[in-house]
Amino acid sequence: MASGRDFLGPFRLVKLIRAGNSCQVWEAVNDPDPRRVALKVLLEEHRKNREEIRQLRNEAECGIGLDHKNVIKIFEFTTAYHLPFLAMELFNARNLKQELRERPEILAYRATEVIEGCARGLGHFNDKGFIHCDVKPDNFLVSAVGEVKLIDFSIAQKPRTGLGGLFKSKKAIQGTRSYMSPEQIRGKKLDARSDMYGFGCVLFELLSGKPPFTAVSADDLLRKHLTNAAPSAAVYNSRVSAELSSLIQRMLSKEKEKRPESFLAFLQEFKTISTYKAGQRPAKPEQESADI
Repeated sequence: MASGRDFLGPFRLVKLIRAGNSCQVWEAVNDPDPRRVALKVLLEEHRKNREEIRQLRNEAECGIGLDHKNVIKIFEFTTAYHLPFLAMELFNARNLKQELRERPEILAYRATEVIEGCARGLGHFNDKGFIHCDVKPDNFLVSAVGEVKLIDFSIAQKPRTGLGGLFKSKKAIQGTRSYMSPEQIRGKKLDARSDMYGFGCVLFELLSGKPPFTAVSADDLLRKHLTNAAPSAAVYNSRVSAELSSLIQRMLSKEKEKRPESFLAFLQEFKTISTYKAGQRPAKPEQESADI
């Protein structure tokens, strides 16, 4: 995107943080303001893609005004040199998926506080009237000391109400197959309990190292979300308490009425149980790496 370019509008580009299929994220500064920000910028070949622009704008519309320590702050959506971009809070951390792959021992030790941070962020997002619709490990940034930020509101939506809530959505189904609730797969009305299902998938993966359902084909994976009973995290990780394993299985109920009704309800129950069996919490790693 910015090869040969040092500025994007008023922002001076400092370094590339990460790159995706359609966007790059840059660390930047708006001189003379010393505050560093992150810029999420559409790649030049996507700058006229209406759906990509819509998702970036949607992220701003959902995120601007949210103020919670576990939700990334969005400052503005604008365009410079015909490139649409978001300016947002800079949080130097890997996402949960990367942490699971690269530093699983730190996550295992800090699992309880990471789970609470993720749930508080999602709870705030839901309380402000939004459904995230793409709850997955990639969309939580987690620092080495367990600080959590919920990110990526590109396909977030407000719950459908009135007559619109009675019919299937005509939009293409969006989300990530490994973490989609049955009602999201079917294009039905979503609410906070749909995010709860995705979060149940995240917790299962956090504690077992893999998503609750895997398959060779996309269709088979979606079928398992629709029909297969939720597995037990304790079967894959004997340290996990029976109470937490049971809670995760309820979060993964096919019928959303059987899931915790809100993230506040989840947190209230989570605080009464242990993440691990007595004496089974993983030891603190000898050397906890610093954030990237």
